[in-house]
Amino acid sequence: MIRRRRSRFDDLVARQLELFAADERALLAEIANADAAWTRAGRDEAEEAYGDYQLAVDAASDRLLEIREAYASTLDEPADGEYRAAFSRAVGKRFRRLPTLLSDLDA
Repeated sequence: MIRRRRSRFDDLVARQLELFAADERALLAEIANADAAWTRAGRDEAEEAYGDYQLAVDAASDRLLEIREAYASTLDEPADGEYRAAFSRAVGKRFRRLPTLLSDLDA
């Protein structure tokens, strides 16, 4: 098994995501509820339910992007890319049930 070398930003990003989860507890609950509603929705309601789910995910993505870019803007050229990569990896691990979060961050 090939192990990835730890980034110098891993601990920082973990703390940032911990704060995000605490600060955005209501938004994360809204995402979970919207996902459950979408999963239970019948054919006629599925499109609207998915739209509600996606709006909540987009709000979380926007908030994560704000956090990432605010810190990245304080770093020099090579370090900002390393930080962004560490942040994206950590979001992918922590919120793996929300794959569109990561794609929104990488856009």
